[in-house]
Amino acid sequence: MASPQSIFDFTVKDAQGNDVDLSIHRGKVVMIVNVASKCGMTNSNYTELNHLYEKYRDQGLEILAFPCNQFGEEEPGSSDQILDFVCTRFKSKFPIFDKIEVNGEDAAPLYKFLKLGKWGIFGDDIQWNFAKFLVDKNGLPVDRYYPTTSPLTIERDIVKLLGIS
Repeated sequence: MASPQSIFDFTVKDAQGNDVDLSIHRGKVVMIVNVASKCGMTNSNYTELNHLYEKYRDQGLEILAFPCNQFGEEEPGSSDQILDFVCTRFKSKFPIFDKIEVNGEDAAPLYKFLKLGKWGIFGDDIQWNFAKFLVDKNGLPVDRYYPTTSPLTIERDIVKLLGIS
C-alpha cells in the first residue's frame, strides 16, 4: 500500500467493531482526541468537547474520540462500558471509536500517521490522555496540542480552519 497522504486514507473501527472509512469526513475540520473515562481531565475535556461540537458541527467540525488505556490504565472498560459512560454521563454526540493504542509498536496506523508531523517539542509519543490533533478539510494534520490544553482554547484555530468569522 502506498504511504497514506491524509487521514482520509484510513479505515478505523467504531465502538461496535464496524469499519468506518475516515474519507466520509472529507471537507470537514476534524479534531482527533485520545480519551479516557477515569482521568482527572475527563470531566473538563468531555464538557468542552461537547460545547465545541454543539457549536460548530453544523459548520463542518467533526470530533473523533479514540479510547486508550495506555496511560495509568484510566480506560479499562469494554467499548460498551465506555460508550455507556460517555453517552450517559456527558451525553456526547460525537463518535467514540474502538479502544486503540496510540504509542508503541501496536499503535493504531492512524496515530502513527498523526505523529509523523513535524511537531518539534512534542517528540513522537503521545504524552497522556486527551492529546488533540486538529486536521484540516483536506485531511492533513495542522496542529497538535498537549493533553493539558483545554479544548476551548483551540476554538480560535477551529474557526480559522472552518473559514468562519
